[in-house]
Formats: sequence, C-alpha cells, structure tokens
Amino acid sequence: MIENLPTQIEAWLNLPLLTVGESVLRGGNLLSALALLLGSWWLAGAVTRATHRAGRVSRLGQSNLYIVNRLLHYLIVGAGLIAALAALGVSFAKLALVAGALGVGIGFGLQTIVNNFVCGIIILFEKSLRVGDFIELPNGLLGEVREINIRSTLIRTLDNADILVPNADFVSQQVNNWTLNDNIRRFSIGFSVAYGSDLAEVQRVVVAAAAAQPSALDRAPYLPAVLITSLADSGVEAILSVWTEGDWVKRPGQVKSDYTVAIYNALRAAGITIPFPQLDLHLAAEQANRAG
Repeated sequence: MIENLPTQIEAWLNLPLLTVGESVLRGGNLLSALALLLGSWWLAGAVTRATHRAGRVSRLGQSNLYIVNRLLHYLIVGAGLIAALAALGVSFAKLALVAGALGVGIGFGLQTIVNNFVCGIIILFEKSLRVGDFIELPNGLLGEVREINIRSTLIRTLDNADILVPNADFVSQQVNNWTLNDNIRRFSIGFSVAYGSDLAEVQRVVVAAAAAQPSALDRAPYLPAVLITSLADSGVEAILSVWTEGDWVKRPGQVKSDYTVAIYNALRAAGITIPFPQLDLHLAAEQANRAG
C-alpha cells in the first residue's frame, strides 16, 4: 500500500474538479493556489515583523514605519493572489476580463469599499492621520488611532472602546487632530470668585497651584496663566490657562479634574470666597405693610 502511495497522490492531484470550457481545474491546481495564498499571508506577516524590528534600531519614524509595513503587506498579499489565480489556470488575458467584470461591479456596488481603500492610501501618504494620534471626531468623541486598515481606521476611545471609522470619513469630514504637528495642548478651566476679592492675589495663588501639578509645563511660553473674563451676576469670572504635553494630552478628563481640585483647594486655603448663584429680592415698605 505504501508503494502505491505516490501513484495515489499523483492521481488525486490530477483529479478534475471543475471544467469550464477548455479549462480544467484539478486538485493540484487548487492545492497550489491555497499554498500560495497561505504562503503570501505568512510572508507578509514575517516581513512586517522584520521591518518593525529593523525600525527600532533605525531612524525611521513610527508613522513612516507603519506606512512601509502596510504597503509591503498589500504588495505581498496582492502578488500571492495573482500567483494563486495563475496556479488555478487563469491567464492574464482572462484576468483582464475579470478586471472588467470587477469594474462593472465597482460601478454598481463596490464604490464604498474602493473609496475607503483609496482614502486609506491617501491618509497613509498624506500623514494627516497617524497611528498614535489623538483625535476628536465630528460627533465629539475622543480617541487614539490604533490601526489604519484597508477599509477603516480603528479608534480606541477614552472608555477603552474600539470603534471602526470608514477611511472616507477622515477625508470628507472635518476631524480635529490634537497631536498632528506636536503633542502640546492648552486646557482652559473656568472658575469664579466673589466680588471684593483681591484679583492679583487670586491670580497668584491659582497660578502657583497650577504650576505644582505634574502635568503643567514649566517653560515659556507655556506657563500657567489666569485671565479675568467677565463681571458676572454672582461674581468675577476667570479662566485658568494651562499647557500639557505627551500622554497628558490624551487624558483631558483627568487633567481638567486635577486642575479644578487644585483651584478649589488654593482658593479655600487663601480664604478667597467662591460664589454661588444667588438672588436678592427687594420689597417696597408699603407692599410689606400690606402683606403684614
């Protein structure tokens, strides 16, 4: 039986599975196509890992490294797909017919997929959006870019939820990229003090409290500052302007909370009153007597 095994394998490989006109799909063709597809997928992953390791010791930036990895992945997988089609007996002349049929299909139902793919390529080369950027979507959602794929971009929100956003949305809509050119951002925290407060003292104690926070920058022109904005009904309105950088930019809720607590504690320690909404009601004496 073992002696007949090579003959049996050869028979299985030459076994006709499908006949279309003069073309015959045999078991060996299908096996070769599957091997080419799996091999190209494995090779794409291996090359990606190798370029990632090489990028750690080179001067290639993280965004440039991601672009190289994506392009190599697409090229290797695409080449494997073409080789698999050739193994199945599909000639390049027939591939042209397939491309024409795909063109008709794109015209009727694949516009969105192709649009997202092209927009993804534009995003990679334009570098308007990079892995690691912290962005604000048109609906106000904040998150970090984790992956830029063929059809969509993966965004991880502050709630640690993963959201897939079509690539076309980043090209056709306005997206606020907090870390496009640098990782420095200003936060404004509003507060108020009672009328009669020494505003110079207010500015001094609040700036000192803000400067003591670990997220505050201590170099010009990014030093904390207090701006008096208006004389409101209940008190004097002011804004603490602070600058942060690095990972603090990606934690806006924590940053605002820390500075709000610092402002409250600083004003309380200095004996400065924080007002609350109130309404003074004045009644005429005559009306008061009638009521009595």
